[in-house]
Amino acid sequence: MSRWKALPGELDPRVRQLVVRLRRLKDHSGLSLRQLAAKTGYSASSWERYLGGRSLPPREAVEAMARIGGDDPTRLLALHEVAAEAWGEGRAGTSAPEGPDAPEAPDASEASEATEATGTAGAAGAAHTVEVAGALQTAGADDTGPYNLAAPNEETRHGRSLRVALVAGAVALVLAVSSAVLLAVRLTDGDSRASATPLGSATSSVSPSPSASGPRTYACEVERIDGRWYAGNSRTRDAVLAEGLAGPEVAEAQCLLRRAGLAPGVVDGIFGPHTKSAVEQLQKRAGLVVDGIIGRHTWGALRR
Repeated sequence: MSRWKALPGELDPRVRQLVVRLRRLKDHSGLSLRQLAAKTGYSASSWERYLGGRSLPPREAVEAMARIGGDDPTRLLALHEVAAEAWGEGRAGTSAPEGPDAPEAPDASEASEATEATGTAGAAGAAHTVEVAGALQTAGADDTGPYNLAAPNEETRHGRSLRVALVAGAVALVLAVSSAVLLAVRLTDGDSRASATPLGSATSSVSPSPSASGPRTYACEVERIDGRWYAGNSRTRDAVLAEGLAGPEVAEAQCLLRRAGLAPGVVDGIFGPHTKSAVEQLQKRAGLVVDGIIGRHTWGALRR
């Protein structure tokens, strides 16, 4: 393994981390500087400056080193982004990362291309720092030890707060819409159930099925009022009753079916198969449509 010279003491920790990672990849590859130059397109003298911390390598050189050393290019490029920002802040334009050149190319051309690379790195901006930090956290801590980014400036903190507020607002909106949809579904379901239960009059309605305590029974107090028969459970003459419904209207019909000499079963207010069979017999006797459903005409036959 190569014995590396100590890095400059004034080197920013973010740049230092990138250089240490490049040195380890170079050692892992087992290549000399000339062999590295031949494989990457950057001169041996350029790599000497990159690995010595005297010059910031361009993005393409970092990516090439990652491929050669078998490392994850995403992580290494994230380190390079942070290092480029630190390099631009610390050197204030006095130094710049170098661009690609041919092996052993003159330093003058490298310096010209480095100026262009510096402009690209500086354009990243402080807003990109948060995204790069996320990439570093995903990749894990570097072998050199914990890595701390510089404290975010006011603009970065404001952007992060705005992002959190937007996410919270989106979550709240989704929850509100979900609650509204669920409420609408429940109301619609309640309306459909209510419409399926016909009303006998303004003051009476068909009740649900028998309670858990047992089936309810109704009394049949049949009497004739104004030429019509009533059993004391309901005075409706137009409630639509069908199999599966229950309530006092059903009990009224069962009592009147008994009065007509038919057998609807127990007078329990439940429109079951026996009640339907008795209704069909009444309809057939009265010359009505035989459908087993009590409507206005069937009520007329029951009360006559």
